[in-house]
Amino acid sequence: MVTFVRSKEFLLIIKQKKMYLDSEKKKEIFGKYGKSNTDTGSPEAQIALFSYRIAHLTEHLKSNHKDYSTARALRMLVGKRRRMLDYLIKIDIERYRAIIKELNIRK
Repeated sequence: MVTFVRSKEFLLIIKQKKMYLDSEKKKEIFGKYGKSNTDTGSPEAQIALFSYRIAHLTEHLKSNHKDYSTARALRMLVGKRRRMLDYLIKIDIERYRAIIKELNIRK
């Protein structure tokens, strides 16, 4: 028989574990690349967020090369970013060139 014990120390450890992308980091990214801290919809802000997540997953896969579900998630994120960049090319080529240069994304 398996019993699960949830002590205060255990819950405290879970709460102290910091995620790689918390709301403060998102606000920082949106503030830097978007129009404001709450601008979550502009293509530049979304591309910057995707790039941050892609960099994190890439680092994870360097040490966990058999993590196939993360590899799939990474490929999906790269595709999302590519589609967003293609959309940005269609609407404003200057904004596209600016975000590519700022994030050092090669094409």
